Amino acid sequence: MVEEQSFALSASAARRIKAIAAQESAPPMLRVSVSGGGCSGFQYGFDFDTETGEDDRLFELDGATVVVDETSLELLAGGELDFVEDLMGAYFKINNPNAASSCGCGSSFSIAV
Repeated sequence: MVEEQSFALSASAARRIKAIAAQESAPPMLRVSVSGGGCSGFQYGFDFDTETGEDDRLFELDGATVVVDETSLELLAGGELDFVEDLMGAYFKINNPNAASSCGCGSSFSIAV
């Protein structure tokens, strides 16, 4: 039996996704991905998309949709997408319980092996 993996959106992230989607001609979905690279080993990717693939999982909150492929979800499982506005600017942030460490800007992370 395969364990169902979860990923959540904060209310702030849902509001921001819906605000961006309202400005687009087609309602996009925010695709969250993980790829090799960055200063800590893995890096987060954020892109708007209008299509899903066979290995994609959808996560929704208040009309906002996030798409995560199964490979990325393995590294993001149990995490949460947030949208932060602070002195550094406004940006999407991943609260990832699987990250053993991250870089100063929070866009890359490493995992314990």
